[in-house]
Amino acid sequence: MDFELSDEHRMLQKMMREFADAEVAPGAIERDRTGVFPEDIFKKLGELGVLGLPFPEEYGGGGADTISFVIAVEELSRACGSTGITYSAHISLGGAPIHMFGTEEQKRKYLVPLCTGEALGAFGLTEPGAGSDAGGTETSAVEDGGEWVINGTKCFITNASYARAIPITAVTGRRGSKKEISAIIVPADAEGLTISEPYEKMGLHASNTTEIHLENVRVPKENLLGRRGEGFKQFLATLDGGRIGIGAMAVGIAQAAYEKTLRYAKIRRQFGTSLSKFQAIQFKLADMAMKIELARLMVYKAAWLKDNGKNFSKEAAMCKLYASEACMEICREAIQIHGGNGYMREYEVERYLRDAKLLEIGEGTSEVQRMVIAREIGC
Repeated sequence: MDFELSDEHRMLQKMMREFADAEVAPGAIERDRTGVFPEDIFKKLGELGVLGLPFPEEYGGGGADTISFVIAVEELSRACGSTGITYSAHISLGGAPIHMFGTEEQKRKYLVPLCTGEALGAFGLTEPGAGSDAGGTETSAVEDGGEWVINGTKCFITNASYARAIPITAVTGRRGSKKEISAIIVPADAEGLTISEPYEKMGLHASNTTEIHLENVRVPKENLLGRRGEGFKQFLATLDGGRIGIGAMAVGIAQAAYEKTLRYAKIRRQFGTSLSKFQAIQFKLADMAMKIELARLMVYKAAWLKDNGKNFSKEAAMCKLYASEACMEICREAIQIHGGNGYMREYEVERYLRDAKLLEIGEGTSEVQRMVIAREIGC
């Protein structure tokens, strides 16, 4: 077993750390206050060539592996959770289903612009009545000549306002009470498709999260993604990869909270000595460091399994579940160690907590992850 990063991984880690510190972190507090989407940052990421990092070079990607993707997500999230989730969703939700299930023509038309930075990737699964119960999809797609006519609403969509095309799930047929769910690529400028104003959220304020409404939207039949009737299965496979991204986000946010808190504990004095000299604080910091290392190892293991063509559904659920819950614990303790200052926005740790909460919800709640793990262990 080799726990060392390769030279290529270390170079990428250094590049992403330097970029995140110089370009992403300085404006994070202001973006959190204003909710302004970091378009300039993603333009620069496109110029760096990392917006297609794990996709083949023939489509404009970097030809890298999932561990490289994990490193990039962690470093961006350490500087700004909103930037981290935008990047993670762009690749693992927007680009991945097209790469895994798209035809050659679809990849040329829709994946290439994602890799080159001309557009961001988005993914339409969740509906107002179909969250954890993704099989409850009610958006419909009816054949009419050579087209699909689509009606429905998708919610909690990351990056939709900056997407050129959005893969969605829709019911394409029924047999009694059983639904046939397929995946279809919908151009973002299709007539009848409207994108709402971004939600007002608890955290991740600078990420773009909207609803999309489809009213008699017509797309060519060749926009079917993968095989008809396999959309639900395809999107579950997509979510497995996305959960690794959420785990990496959690590690990045937790790392930021830990680093800031360790520095604060060393300079903050109470009762004539620094906080870091009190055993109660030392124990909290030790637990933070331990949980981050465990979470990172679990994320890397899931990524390694994916890269080596092995089943990684269980490990993806485990890394997402453990890392997100550990991140929340670490952020809470970061605020506690900061005391009253931790409640103030200028110290940033309260932002980490607000950003972290979504990680226990998005791409399958903690409860759903436990269901997945239970299924995988044979319960």
